[in-house]
Amino acid sequence: MGRHRKPPVPTIRRGSVIALTSLVPAVGATISGAADSGNIVSGLTSALQHEFSSDADAALPRPEAAAAPVAAPEVMLREAKQVVPVGPPVVKTVALPQGRVPAALPAGPIGMPGIAENAYQNAERILAVENPACAMPWSLLAGIGRVESTHAFGGKADADGNPIDPVYGPVLDGSLWGNNVVHDTDGGELDGLAGYDRAIGPMQFLPQTWKHYAADGNGDGIADPQNLFDAALTAGKYLCSGNLDMRDPAQQTRAILRYNNSMAYVANVMAWETAYGTGIAPGASALPRI
Repeated sequence: MGRHRKPPVPTIRRGSVIALTSLVPAVGATISGAADSGNIVSGLTSALQHEFSSDADAALPRPEAAAAPVAAPEVMLREAKQVVPVGPPVVKTVALPQGRVPAALPAGPIGMPGIAENAYQNAERILAVENPACAMPWSLLAGIGRVESTHAFGGKADADGNPIDPVYGPVLDGSLWGNNVVHDTDGGELDGLAGYDRAIGPMQFLPQTWKHYAADGNGDGIADPQNLFDAALTAGKYLCSGNLDMRDPAQQTRAILRYNNSMAYVANVMAWETAYGTGIAPGASALPRI
């Protein structure tokens, strides 16, 4: 996710990265065979199978440092630290102008888009403060993001973490095999549809579940399912809910099954989680068909 800068006085704007801050707590789609209706739809997965970073704990610039050389945009992004808004975030999808371009950031492990890596690591830092017992690793969030939307269509997101084109799953009207019918729950407010729901954003939440868990990952006071920073933090909150500990493989498996009640899905997510943690791409045998 540079037009991020570290000003003398912190300001709040979409795309600012939060480090070690506590946000107000804010996914789940219905999957055929899922344990309950709070599980997330992975419909987008089947359509997409063909395919920052130290803590921002530096003090604000002192007067004597004012003449220091200006850092590169990506360094500024990684050092950004903003003020967290007071009160719960506004849940909405932000209308954005045309002509935006993908963030120009260095790629992460095995080619992961840099803007996506920033979002996942930002969520890890926030959750480490808000819910340390969960021990959420950023690489698990990256595994989910890879399987659900290939990190917003291969990192096609601007410097603020907003996809160049909105990310939507298939309409859940019963026409796609393997997905249940999910009637409209948001009046089209988040997914742009009336009559039926569809999964939204790079982490693929159903509107109703997004409203329940929605979190503001970049400190702008808005929880937008399309924004990578908001979506990554919300996914982390969802996976951690119920006092689960990601250090326990069994509990991590339970958490991932909330997204898609399929062990093949779990295998894919865990394979990518390991890959991003080690820098070694998974082999085909580790990625069973979902």
